Amino acid sequence: MLEGWHEFYALLGTAAAALVALLFVAVSLAIGFLSTERQSPTRTFTSPVLAHYTYILFVSLVVLAPIDNSWLAAIIGLSAAAAVGYSAHICLRVLRSNITDADDRFAYGAGPLLAYGAVFASAFFIAAHWRVGPPLLAAGLVLLLLVNIRNAWDLTVFFVQRRTDGKGPDD
Repeated sequence: MLEGWHEFYALLGTAAAALVALLFVAVSLAIGFLSTERQSPTRTFTSPVLAHYTYILFVSLVVLAPIDNSWLAAIIGLSAAAAVGYSAHICLRVLRSNITDADDRFAYGAGPLLAYGAVFASAFFIAAHWRVGPPLLAAGLVLLLLVNIRNAWDLTVFFVQRRTDGKGPDD
């Protein structure tokens, strides 16, 4: 079902891998800010971005692997089910945090959950050989990529502002 999608997933996986590398650069800006006292915000905002990029890379590699559609659907479905659970946990943490901006609540919480839901649903459509499966999978992964590009930018700006304000971990 995904024969015509090779270039798309090669590009998507490459983008995710490059963005993982750039996220490491962004986090290096936060040295001195990320501390044991700030462990909870790190788990709520920074770590999920890395997990989402890694998931995009993982699914891109699985789609490019020469496996049967039933195995593909099973791998995508099981991994998406786990990702939905993880994302729901993060969404609850975001909703309980002190952020009030609707765009942050969507981008860190609801957006990834929606994207993983689309990926999960696509696994069923791929297993049933419905034509909506591949575009839905692509849409879910593109949404996840775009939301996390925004999140990585938001985190980078946050870290740089803290660094230029002279606020260290004890401020």
